[in-house]
Amino acid sequence: MRYDITLIPGDGIGPEVTEAARRVLEVTGVEFNWELVEVGSDAMEKYGTPLPDSVLESIKKNRIALKGPVTTPVGSGFRSVNVALRKELGLYACLRPCKTYPGTPSRYQDVDIVVVRENIEDLYSGIEFEKDTPEIFRLIKLVSETKNETIRTDSGISIKAISEMRSRRIVRFAFDYARKYNRKKVTAVHKANIMKYSDGLFLSVAREAAGEYPDIEFEDRIVDNMCMQLVQKPHQFDVIVAPNLYGDILSDLCAGLVGGLGLAPGANLSDDIAVFEATHGSAPKYTGMNKVNPLAMMLSGVLMLRHLNEIQAADRLENAIADVIAEGKNVTYDLKPDNPETAVGTSHVADAVISKLD
Repeated sequence: MRYDITLIPGDGIGPEVTEAARRVLEVTGVEFNWELVEVGSDAMEKYGTPLPDSVLESIKKNRIALKGPVTTPVGSGFRSVNVALRKELGLYACLRPCKTYPGTPSRYQDVDIVVVRENIEDLYSGIEFEKDTPEIFRLIKLVSETKNETIRTDSGISIKAISEMRSRRIVRFAFDYARKYNRKKVTAVHKANIMKYSDGLFLSVAREAAGEYPDIEFEDRIVDNMCMQLVQKPHQFDVIVAPNLYGDILSDLCAGLVGGLGLAPGANLSDDIAVFEATHGSAPKYTGMNKVNPLAMMLSGVLMLRHLNEIQAADRLENAIADVIAEGKNVTYDLKPDNPETAVGTSHVADAVISKLD
C-alpha cells in the first residue's frame, strides 16, 4: 500500500531534518507519495501568508502530514504557524514521548515518559488584547466593575480559558493512550491551588474522568512541584497530561532528561488527522550548515509509522536509530559533548541509519 502524506519541510533547519527523515522512511519498505507544500517565511514571501489555504486542503485530503520546524517571530510579525495548524485542523492532542536510548549523554537512564498536552485552548488560544487599544480599556473596565480588581491601563492581556469539554477530551486521550500501550499511571498537572476556576476545572474533570479507567493509576501534581519531581525522580512518572502551556514547558523539561530536543519527537492529533513533527524549533542560525540532529524528526517518522499501523517498519526504524546512538560514531555534536570535533552532519546521520536498515 502507498500512503499519501503531506510533506512540509518548514524553514530554518526544517528542510534539512525533514529530508533526512524522508530518506530513512523510504528505506523501511513502506511506500509513500509525498505531497510537498510550503509554510512559514518562504510562503509569506510567495503568497502573502505563512499558512496558505492549499496547505490546509492538502492535510485535510491526505489526513497525515510530516512537518519540519517553522520559525515563529518573537514579539512581532505573524502568529505561530504551529498554533494556527492545530486550531484550523482541530489537532487537540499533542503527544510528546521522551525516552532515553543507550549511549545518549544524559544524567539519567531508562526514562520513558509520554507528555500529553492539550493543544487548542489555555494561554495558547491567541486571545490577546494589546496595550492602549479601545478593546483593552473596555476589558479593564469590566474587570474593575465585576471583580473589584484594578488592572494597570498600560497592560497587555492574554486570556486563559480552560473548558470542561476539552479538558475531558484530553484526559481521556491520555488514559486511552496509556491503556493501548500498557502504561501504568497517568499524572495530571495543574496549578489549581491558585487558578481555581481554570486549572481547578481541569483538575476536577481529570479526577472524574480517571474514574472511568480503574485499571490505570491516577495522581495529580501542582506544576511547580512537578518540575522539581521530574528533575529529582523522573522514573516515577509514566504518562503526563496537562493543559497547553504546562504541557509545552514540561515536554521540553522531559526532553532535557533524555538527551535534549534533538531526540524529542512529537505528534499533533485529532480524531481523524495527524501531523508529525519534532519538538524543537527551526534554529535559523544553523540553516544550511548540515550540522543539526535529525533524530527527533526521524523518531517523529516512527510515530507516523505506528499511526499507520506499520508496526514492523516502525520497530525497525527505531531500532536502527537506537543502534546509531549506541555506537556513538555517526551522531551530531549535541550527542558528543566531550568531543564535538568528531561529530558528523545531518545527512551523515541519515546515511548511518539507512545502513542499519539495509
